[in-house]
Amino acid sequence: MNDAASIPAETKPPSRRSAFFLLFFSLMAIGAGNTMLIAAVIPPLTRDLGLPDWMAGAIFSLSALCWSLSSPFWGKRSNTWGRRRVAAIGLAGYSVSMFLLFLASWAAVSDLLTGTFAIFTCLALSRTVFGLVGSGANPAAQAYVADRTSPSERQSEIAFLTSGFSLGTIVGPAFAALLVTTLGILSPMVITGIMAGVMAVLIYRYLPENREPVTDASKVKIIPNEAGLWRSRNVLPYLVYAVSLSLVTGIMTQVFPFIVIDQLDLCPVDTLQASGGGKFECGRKVAGLTGPAFMTSAMAVMISQLVLIPLLKLRNKTLMIVGCVPLTVGATLLFAALLIPAGREQIWVIYPILITAQFFIGIGQGLARPGFSSGASLAVSPQLQGNVAGLVISANGMGFIITPFVGLAMYQFVSRPLPFFMAAILLIAMALFAYFAIKPGVGEADTVPLDDPIN
Repeated sequence: MNDAASIPAETKPPSRRSAFFLLFFSLMAIGAGNTMLIAAVIPPLTRDLGLPDWMAGAIFSLSALCWSLSSPFWGKRSNTWGRRRVAAIGLAGYSVSMFLLFLASWAAVSDLLTGTFAIFTCLALSRTVFGLVGSGANPAAQAYVADRTSPSERQSEIAFLTSGFSLGTIVGPAFAALLVTTLGILSPMVITGIMAGVMAVLIYRYLPENREPVTDASKVKIIPNEAGLWRSRNVLPYLVYAVSLSLVTGIMTQVFPFIVIDQLDLCPVDTLQASGGGKFECGRKVAGLTGPAFMTSAMAVMISQLVLIPLLKLRNKTLMIVGCVPLTVGATLLFAALLIPAGREQIWVIYPILITAQFFIGIGQGLARPGFSSGASLAVSPQLQGNVAGLVISANGMGFIITPFVGLAMYQFVSRPLPFFMAAILLIAMALFAYFAIKPGVGEADTVPLDDPIN
């Protein structure tokens, strides 16, 4: 397959760059909103409302389940409906989800909605809209880039696209800390809802898509007996790795705010109960500390994707293996931080360890994610880019489904350091799996994928 022939004339550089930037900023809006919720809104909100910690994770877990089930659907629809339309639908769904989440949270803090189960149900269902509809944005964006890049540039361009999400996670925590301290704990939901809505309109009106959708993609026979693409021996290892990585990063991301709360004793129960005007003071304290930590992680992701990957020019398989090393260091540091006696007076010992852990976690994610995303894309033919993008995005969210029942449940009920010990062991296993399970040359720029990936 000729590389130049695989890119339509109207989307060759530099004309396609503006389109890639539009998708970049769209994913940035999603990344900012998600990190605001994880770092500064949901954990302190559920603590202040008296919900158990596992419910905070379960809100994201249900959304991740819907995300994993819906992403392949949206990836296939992008083949027939067009990448632009599906990306716009996804951003609009994300916007609706944030506004519904705001309404449910406002009702809870205003005592219009009472009862632990009722509050949890409304919050979870609001977030579920993101999983069901918002999941269309990522696979459509990734497939759009894959359609318009040659195999040799696929890795760097997908890294550029995903760095938009990473930039959002840099901006998100800092913006959330400012919003929470000035406008209240619920304000990030409104702001990000507006941002996503604006981006949905811009995508639908201005994203260039001058060629017909690949209408035959759903009819391609992938492997004998009409088995699914996910079972292809060239694609499956990337999906297994993606699921495992999402589980590991889900544990380290969702549990992290609770480490900050508990190890630094930010929200003691007796203080919260005795406080009259200090309701949601916990949220302000947590946002002020988790924000810089998540910013550090996101900046490390940007360093990996925009500096290290272009500089090192590693193969996709190598990126997946090497990415596990700094992630393991990050998990080990979180484990070590939990062995130090808790207390606000320990902030100058514990907090630097937590910041350093987030830096290594960011470096690892920045290397590993473009590795499996680009590898899976290069392992299949051009007609199947929407299909494989949907599968990759789906796998990338599957680990978050069980994170509350593995990470947060263990943290709260068994042993606080245990989830991070398990994460470190899993990361070592992932590196070995990538080395042995991915066949040499599969998913690399110097190989041409076959329409039948089983061969």
